Amino acid sequence: MNSEPDNLSSCNVSIHLRSMSEKHPHKRAVVYPAARDKYNRVAYSHLTFQQLDRESDYYAYGLEKAGIKQGTRTVLMVKPGIEFFALTFAIFKVGAVPVVVDPGMGISRMLRCLEESRPNAFIGIPIAHALRKLRPKYFKTVKTCITVGRRWFREGLTLNDIRCKSNKPYNIAKTRQNDTAAILFTTGSTGPAKGVVYTHGTFDAQIRHIKSHFNITSDEIDLPTFPLFALFDPALGMTAIIPDMDPTKPGFVNPEKIIEPIMNQGVTNMFASPALLNRVGRYCKNKGLTLPSLKRVISAGAPVSPSNIERFASILCDGAEIHTPYGATEAMPVISTGSKEILSETAELSKKGFGICVGRSIGELEVRIIEINDNQIEKWSDDIILPDGDTGEITVSGDLVTKQYFRKPKADALSKIKEGDKIWHRMGDLGWMDKNGRIWFCGRKNQRVITKNGFMFTIPCEAIFNNHPMVFRSALVGVGSPPNQKPVICIELEHNKKEKRKKLIKKELLELAKSSVLTKDIETILFHKAFPVDIRHNSKIFREKLAIWAEKKVN
Repeated sequence: MNSEPDNLSSCNVSIHLRSMSEKHPHKRAVVYPAARDKYNRVAYSHLTFQQLDRESDYYAYGLEKAGIKQGTRTVLMVKPGIEFFALTFAIFKVGAVPVVVDPGMGISRMLRCLEESRPNAFIGIPIAHALRKLRPKYFKTVKTCITVGRRWFREGLTLNDIRCKSNKPYNIAKTRQNDTAAILFTTGSTGPAKGVVYTHGTFDAQIRHIKSHFNITSDEIDLPTFPLFALFDPALGMTAIIPDMDPTKPGFVNPEKIIEPIMNQGVTNMFASPALLNRVGRYCKNKGLTLPSLKRVISAGAPVSPSNIERFASILCDGAEIHTPYGATEAMPVISTGSKEILSETAELSKKGFGICVGRSIGELEVRIIEINDNQIEKWSDDIILPDGDTGEITVSGDLVTKQYFRKPKADALSKIKEGDKIWHRMGDLGWMDKNGRIWFCGRKNQRVITKNGFMFTIPCEAIFNNHPMVFRSALVGVGSPPNQKPVICIELEHNKKEKRKKLIKKELLELAKSSVLTKDIETILFHKAFPVDIRHNSKIFREKLAIWAEKKVN
C-alpha cells in the first residue's frame, strides 16, 4: 500500500528496537523460561537489546535472501519466545507484512482468514506446516516456506538455514507512515473475523500513546500474558518476561506460574485479561499474598467488573493502579481509566446499571457518541452526534485509528465514516458520555435486545443480576425477532448448585429484576453451566451462541 502524497516521511516500527540497542545494549530485552529443575524451580535465559537487534538482523538478511522482501505478506505462526520476537522484527526490518491470526479461533475460521490474506510466505512451527500441507487450497499463494524447528517435510527452508550472521547492521527498509506494516485479524467474537491493516504510522502512534499515557519509563519490567502485546515491549524499552502459560487459555492459567515471575523477576507492569486477573486475584486473596513489585496492571479485552478490580487492587502495594483501557483491534488504546477512580467514584453506579465507565479519551484522540444505526454512514455530520447522557454508538478518530480492513470494502463502508481526510471508526459498541467527558460502555451494538418497549443494553441489565452473591456472571439475550424480542437472562453461578437451591436463587433474581426500571420486563431466567467465551482473552461472552441455546430452552 503506497503512502498518501501528504505523508511521505520514513517510518518503520523496527527502528525503535535499533534505538534501544544503541541506548541500552546490555539491558535485558526478552527473558524466557528455559527449563525447570527437580524442585520445579524455573531457570531463565535472556537476550539483551543488542542481542535481540542482532538476532533479528541475522534473520532479516536470511529472509531477504529467501525472497521475502518489502510488501511480502508473511504468515507467522510461532509460539511466544525468542524466535517470535526476533522474526517479527526481522519481518518489519525487510519491510514485509506479517499476517497474524489467533489459532485459538478454531481451525476452519483460521484457515479462512489465512486464505483471505493471500500470503506469499509462511513461517511457522512444524505442526503449522502440517496444517498447510493437509489443507493446501487455503495456501495457493504461498511461494516461500520456512520451518521454525525440525522440518517435517522436504519442502522449504528451516530457521537455521536462513540465519545469516553478519558484522554489519541490516539496513532497515525505508517504509513510510502509510505503508502497510501488518495484517492483524480480529477474534471474530461478534461476527466474521476481519484482517485489520496496520501501517507503520499506526504502530508508531500506538507506541507514543502507550508510553505517554501510562508513563512507562526505561527501567520497567513487563509480564505480557498476551503475545501480541509483548511486541510493544522492545519498542517501549521494557524488559519482557515471557510467562510459562498457554496464551490461548488465560482464564485457566496456573496462578503460581504468573506469581513466580512477578516475584522473582521484579515485574513492574503486567497485561492481563479480565479472566486472568480474576483467577490470579482470587488465588492471591485466598493465600494472603501481595505483589509488591507491580506498580501498574493493564487489563483489557472485555469489560472488567468492579469486583474483579477491587479484589486485585487489594493485593497491590504503594499506590499501584489497575488501568482498564478500552479499544479494539481497529483502534487501541482509545479510552482509559484507573482503579482509583473506578473504586472511589464509578463502581457503585456500574452496579446500579449505568454501564461500565471506561474513562476519557487518550491524548488527542477524538471520541463521539452517535445515533444508533445499523446501516452505512458515508459522510460525517455533526447532526448525528448525541447529547451527553444519551446512549449511542462510540466512534473514534485519531492517529492510531486504522483506516481499512484487508480487501473488505463492505466492512469498510459499515465501519468507517469519512470527514474530509479524517476517518472516524465506528467501534460497534454502545455507550454514553457523562458531563465529565467520561465514556460509559453499555455493550455491543449487535447484541442489544430490541423489544416492543425499546432497546435493552447488555451491560447495564446484567449489572443488576451480577449484584447477587451467587452469580459469577450473567448475559442478556433476545429470543425471537426484532422488534418483538423477548429478553432472557442467562446466569452462570459462582458454584454449581442443586436444583432446590437454584429455585431459590431464581426467585431472588426475579425480585432483583423487578427492583430496577432497566430489568422490570425480564421474566425469564436460565442457568448455564459455563458461558462460551472468546479464545483470545477468555472474557468476551458469546451472547450469540447463548441466544441460540436460550431459544431452544424457551420454545
